[in-house]
Amino acid sequence: MLDVLLNQKLIFGLMGGLGLFLFGMKIMSEGLQKIAGNRMRKILSALTTNRFIGTLVGLAVTAIIQSSSATTVMVVGFVNAGLMSLVQSIGVILGANIGTTITAQLIAFNITAYALPAIGIGAGMKLFAKNKKWAYTGEILLGFGILFFGLSTMKHAFDPVKTSTEFKQLFTMVGDHHLLGVLIGTVLTIIVQSSSATIGITLALATSGIISFEASVALILGENIGTTITANLAAIGTNLAARRTALAHFLFNLLGVAYMLALFPFFMHIVNALTPGDADFIVQTQQQAASLGVSVGDKPFIARHIANAHTLFNVINTIIFLPMIGVLAKLSTLLVRGKEEEMEFHLKYIDNRVLNTPPIALGQARSETRRMAQLTLEMLDDTVTFLLDGDEKKITPLTKKEEAVDLLQKEITDFLVALSQQSISQETSKDIASLMHMVNDFERVGDHCENLWNLGLRKKEQKATFSEIAMGELQEIGDKSKAFLSFTIQALERQDSTIGQKASFMEEEIDQLEEVFRNNHISRLNTSECAVDPGLIFIDMLHNFEKIGDHTFNVARAITGEH
Repeated sequence: MLDVLLNQKLIFGLMGGLGLFLFGMKIMSEGLQKIAGNRMRKILSALTTNRFIGTLVGLAVTAIIQSSSATTVMVVGFVNAGLMSLVQSIGVILGANIGTTITAQLIAFNITAYALPAIGIGAGMKLFAKNKKWAYTGEILLGFGILFFGLSTMKHAFDPVKTSTEFKQLFTMVGDHHLLGVLIGTVLTIIVQSSSATIGITLALATSGIISFEASVALILGENIGTTITANLAAIGTNLAARRTALAHFLFNLLGVAYMLALFPFFMHIVNALTPGDADFIVQTQQQAASLGVSVGDKPFIARHIANAHTLFNVINTIIFLPMIGVLAKLSTLLVRGKEEEMEFHLKYIDNRVLNTPPIALGQARSETRRMAQLTLEMLDDTVTFLLDGDEKKITPLTKKEEAVDLLQKEITDFLVALSQQSISQETSKDIASLMHMVNDFERVGDHCENLWNLGLRKKEQKATFSEIAMGELQEIGDKSKAFLSFTIQALERQDSTIGQKASFMEEEIDQLEEVFRNNHISRLNTSECAVDPGLIFIDMLHNFEKIGDHTFNVARAITGEH
């Protein structure tokens, strides 16, 4: 009966503690992203072909979002979208591997005693702070507190098995057979899909005095392999370059662990030399426990040793592989063979894999919206040209562009809806609403372009002709519509919110042209200069240009924040 109760305490404690740990990590990460959202986009825009810059970018982004898996999944998405080359992406991943070790360094601080006050203060700030920055800081503090409380819960869950001979024998075997430790660490990380969680469990076991420093390092090495599986799962269904990026991440960590196992005693000696205290020192008396702020039977110095081993492994591995990025790229290209098939049309920027990182996801949605805007402008330009020259060869590419705009509207809207369901800041929420309005208005501009070229085709079928004056008026209102749409798209690219007055003037100009040209046309009908049937087509064309002006003005209002 006692054994059952002990096992229950272990399982429940481990499950609850791990749940709290992961939840705390998530809240903390979301808070950090909300505070650093714009900065993170700027960091990513600093990406160049320089591998050292790429490594620093990977390190910085992972340090901000506290998840190497999220960074590598993001990178796979960028490569899939054609925004990053294979060589460039490997540099970022090398940096991400160092960035993720910051989690272990934070956890290694013995501040579990402050977990509950952190939860209390953090929750108070999140719930009652009127200033958004303070509320986000509260979120970070709350996440941090829950994370440490979860770690403490896991640690106490292992108390009943501290004296268990079978349990100790099992982990002694892990310490003696490093490859077994690597395997357990890998499998555990694959199961929980979080390298931070594996580190949390390892630290809980180690600080409780259940496993040795050697066994801990073996588990940590395994976690470095296990974390690469997330990116490889994310790469399923992506293009060749993205799959090669994920494989390069796996190869980098696998090869690193392989040579580290071969040099294990030497590596352990370096970590021990750099870190104060004896890793496997166990607190024996209450006096020692009180002075070190731990319990009897704990290992007070092992957490920092594990954190340093984790950081040192990734730093050494990055230094070794940084000059060999080209070799890694070639090796992954050799292992993932095939030629990339070009799709006629596909989403270029947005990728559902980055939804868990709202600042990046919003940046991608903006890029895809700008692309949609350019496509709409091209369509309007081609439509006006078709109305003037009547060349039916333009209709097939126009139809394809219209279908592409429709697809983009649907996909961007779906993406933005999914993004709005994440934990996001108020600014992000406003940006999402603004982008949704823009996307819908661009799609409506596309619809009116379709109406215009269909009217042009009807004119050709009826063998109707416009007078020279009517053709001149059509060109003038077409050019004004193009100029207005082009001006608005440039403002969108610059994120210029000062265009309200000019946009209002340009929209009014198109409205006046439509009214003047319609009245002119009615006068020509009265004097029999124009026939009735072509006249109706002409008035419909003017109406569609006026509607294009209205929807363009709506986009301008969304840019200025009025919509």
